[in-house]
Amino acid sequence: MKVLIITYYWPPAGGSGVQRWLKFVKYLQGFDIEPVVYTVDGGSYPKEDISLLKEVPKNIEILKQPIWEPTAVLFWKKNKEQKKGVSNVGKNGLLSFVRGNFFIPDPKIFWVQPSVKFLQKYLDKNEIDVIISTGPPHSMHLIAQKLQKKNNIKWLADFRDPWSNLYYNKDFKQLSFAKNKNRKLEAAVLENADCVLTVSNSLKEEFLQKAKRVEVITNGFDDEVLASKSIILDSKFSISYIGLLPKQSNPKLFFKVLKELCTENLDFKKDLQLNFIGDISDEVKEAITSNYLGENSRFLGYVSHDKAIEYQKKAQVLLLLIPNVENNKGILTGKLFEYLTAKRPILAIGPEIGDLATILEETNAGVVVNFDNEERLKLEISLIYQKYKTNKLTVSSINIQKYHRKELTKNLAFILKSLNS
Repeated sequence: MKVLIITYYWPPAGGSGVQRWLKFVKYLQGFDIEPVVYTVDGGSYPKEDISLLKEVPKNIEILKQPIWEPTAVLFWKKNKEQKKGVSNVGKNGLLSFVRGNFFIPDPKIFWVQPSVKFLQKYLDKNEIDVIISTGPPHSMHLIAQKLQKKNNIKWLADFRDPWSNLYYNKDFKQLSFAKNKNRKLEAAVLENADCVLTVSNSLKEEFLQKAKRVEVITNGFDDEVLASKSIILDSKFSISYIGLLPKQSNPKLFFKVLKELCTENLDFKKDLQLNFIGDISDEVKEAITSNYLGENSRFLGYVSHDKAIEYQKKAQVLLLLIPNVENNKGILTGKLFEYLTAKRPILAIGPEIGDLATILEETNAGVVVNFDNEERLKLEISLIYQKYKTNKLTVSSINIQKYHRKELTKNLAFILKSLNS
């Protein structure tokens, strides 16, 4: 069986968007499925991680086409520090307005027609059983949709995030015509795809309102997070956050509680170390400063995937933040599954009823506290700190093997083969 995967994010792209299909491609051949990857030649990625190139199987076919991206001019320039971008992209009102109202569904829309033309020539000469598109950017689905119509090939549309209900859409100040166009495009994809794939049960329920078939395969972890390097835990009471931290996830209550604990307990203040590894929004940094936590905080910037794993394993506590937005019960950050394998306690702030809470309960890996539950948050942090002081801060994760990327790819292979059965 042969599948064509249409993805914008591919090594050397860094960040969470690249991990899902890089890992699927890594394992698909073990289930008698040959992947062909179609991606951009020289994409304007906000972050790059060249260490991921070594994970791309040497024997697979990779098709590439140049792309013209207005965002390369408007948002990111290669010589700017770390291509500063994603966490603060909504701060520029005019650029965000242009992005949301003139590039629908996203600035990759200019790649759709050239891609259809290029891939049609490929399909004329090569037999493909299933076309796969993964978004965001959701323009990838539009490429697949046009190819499906022309060729009568089965199509699986993978939604790593919602489309019209994506939480940061509000930053784009979309006018009604833009919102309606997005909804119309999204509905056409959901209705025409032979199968919609997504990452959580809550998103599945949302997509089932229009799609004929929806399957769930979460994100997961891979062998590199299980590698047994000798790791020495941080001596400080370190609470580490790894990944993108946008303003919608700014944990203001968390910082307020930490400020109170520091005031009440000088030992806590001396021991506390907040580590932020990744792209952190300015609003978060301002909240840290206003709560007098600057001396206790380190901003380490974007690091390679390998280095991020190291920081996860040596942290005393891993902080997980869900955006405080509508429809957030289905948000499962990809980092969660790597956190599970680090065997460090997870302190999550998010909806106490939802997909995240279910997984943390099933795996015995940590707790989730609601956004406004100050009393419980203070209690949980105090309990964790007491265990740290008595060298009893450990966690015994269970039921995590089903989130290994190989196991998840096995589920994907079953779905793909069912489309042609």
